[in-house]
Amino acid sequence: MKEIINVTGIHTVDYLKDYTAGKFRFITKTRSGFFTISDARHWDNPRYMENPEGLLTGYKKGALQTVEFCPEGGDYYLTVFARVGKKIKLIDEAILASLTVGTINSLWYNTELYSQYQYKAVNSKTWASMAYVMNEPESQLEAA
Repeated sequence: MKEIINVTGIHTVDYLKDYTAGKFRFITKTRSGFFTISDARHWDNPRYMENPEGLLTGYKKGALQTVEFCPEGGDYYLTVFARVGKKIKLIDEAILASLTVGTINSLWYNTELYSQYQYKAVNSKTWASMAYVMNEPESQLEAA
């Protein structure tokens, strides 16, 4: 995994890199303000392990509150993403490393994930650019 550059100061954990399989569950807030817990479908779990950004894109803006991960063979859940209101309490480094500017700008723009200083620190130019790992400068892209 590439080195994470985090100028926003969001607290990170590093659980997902230690496991190759497991189950995810989501805690969401309904329009009426109640919280619901739903397990990911069994065929989605491998996709989430390969592309952790997908964990944050499956719900409408503002609905997702927490994502938890249960390692294969375990009977406990580890929190890999948590937020309260606009404040991100913690996020796993694998999720942070896979986030693109487009995902943040469309779903998480009113949270701490959105930061123009962060985008500048990692040389982000487009919505397809990575938001928390260094993007290659344009001159290196043209030379390749």
